[in-house]
Amino acid sequence: MRRSQRKQEEPDLGILSSRTLFSLQRELFTKLSEQGHPEVRPRHGAVLAYLDEEGSRATDLAAQSGQHKQVIGTLVDELVALGYVERQPDPADRRAKLIVPTAKGLDHMAKSDAVLAEMEAAHAEAVGEEAYAAFKRVFTLVVRRQTGS
Repeated sequence: MRRSQRKQEEPDLGILSSRTLFSLQRELFTKLSEQGHPEVRPRHGAVLAYLDEEGSRATDLAAQSGQHKQVIGTLVDELVALGYVERQPDPADRRAKLIVPTAKGLDHMAKSDAVLAEMEAAHAEAVGEEAYAAFKRVFTLVVRRQTGS
């Protein structure tokens, strides 16, 4: 059996995860574009998905997203230029900066949360609420085991 065929018939965790991620990103970013956020790309999720409404430090965003701090810095620069975030002094440590969402960033975050909630509700309806809840619990355990967190 050719490898590509085997992976189609019996996809492993990596393939299942990547298929899910890429499909989810396509749907999410298409809907967000339709809702007024056409310039945001999946790579920006390393910042926007983990950003607290009151702001977050770049080092925390890097740790949570699994990206290098330099990558987060580049993404923050892009998001500042697009008007989604701004850098502000951290009130707890004036030497540090917080990445803070602007009104546009907060709108994006709220719409993203709503779209993802709709997507999850549709999956739960398709497979059953109980089965989806069990899937999320197990998948969360697998992620924690895999990432050590």
